[in-house]
Amino acid sequence: MPITKSAQKALRQNKRRHIRNVKQSRSLKDEIKSLKKFTAAKDKKSAGEALPKVYKALDKAVKTNLIKKNTASRLKSRLTKSVNKL
Repeated sequence: MPITKSAQKALRQNKRRHIRNVKQSRSLKDEIKSLKKFTAAKDKKSAGEALPKVYKALDKAVKTNLIKKNTASRLKSRLTKSVNKL
């Protein structure tokens, strides 16, 4: 356990940030999984509707430094390509 006041505060901050990061990461993964499920089922209409939601989630994750910019770009590219294949 932290001893100094500043270390105790840092621990509290880390716990709050960890919870927020896990929540955002989970929601991002859920959006991507739902899009992949639609593409696997060859459901073009639903996949087309889910794609902007995934874009928004990826952009938000980049903005909050959850993932890197190029990682998001690569995921967007690959997911768009899979939707366009339908």
